[in-house]
Amino acid sequence: MSVASQRRLAREQDQAVLGELLHSLSQPLTTLRCSLELSTDEIAGSPQDTIAGALEQTDRVIALVRLMREYLDAETDGITQSSASLLPVLRAVVEQLAPIAHEREVLLTVTGSCEAILELAEPRLRLALQYLVRRLIEEQPRHGDVTLQLEQSASGAELWAHVRETPTTTTVRQDSFRTTLHNVQRVVAQRLLESGGASLVFSGDGHSGFLLRVVRSPRAA
Repeated sequence: MSVASQRRLAREQDQAVLGELLHSLSQPLTTLRCSLELSTDEIAGSPQDTIAGALEQTDRVIALVRLMREYLDAETDGITQSSASLLPVLRAVVEQLAPIAHEREVLLTVTGSCEAILELAEPRLRLALQYLVRRLIEEQPRHGDVTLQLEQSASGAELWAHVRETPTTTTVRQDSFRTTLHNVQRVVAQRLLESGGASLVFSGDGHSGFLLRVVRSPRAA
C-alpha cells in the first residue's frame, strides 16, 4: 500500500471515529439541556430524579470529550522519549481492575512472565491495557473467565488475552453509549500500543480477546 493510500485510510478512520463520538455527544447534551430546563420549572415528581438524570448526562459528556482528546493524542510523542516494562504495568492494571472483576463475578488471572519493554510512557501503556482488559471484563457474563497469558521468546514477547468459551457463553448486552465508548477505547488502545512499537490483533469481533506482540528491544538484547 502506498503512503498516499495509508494517509487516506488514516483520515477516513479519523473522520469515522470522530463522527461517531460527536453523534454520541449530541444525545446526552440534548437530554442534559431538557433536564436542566425542567429542573427550573415547577413540575410534579422528585427534583432529585431530575438532577440525577442531568448529572448522568454530564458524566457522559465528560467521558466523550476526554475520549476524543485521548484519541487525538494517541499518536503524539510525549515531551521526552520514555519506555515502560509490560509485566509490572499489566500487574498494576489487573490489581486495579480486580474489584470490578470481583463485583461481576469474573475470574481474572495472569499467567507466565516476560521482559518486554515498549517505547511508550508508562501512563499511556497503563491506559491502553486498562481499556483492553476492562472491556473484556465488562462484556463477560457472570462467572466468566478472562485469562492474560504472557509468553517470552527470542524475538520478543506476546500477551494473549482470551476468555473461556462455552456453548452457553453470551456477551453481556450494553447500551449504544457504552458500546461506542468501548469501540473507541479499543481504537485508542491500539494506536497507543502501535505507537510504542507493538502490534495488536483482536480475536473475531474483539469480544473473545486479543494478541499483543512486542518485538525484543535492542536495549534488552
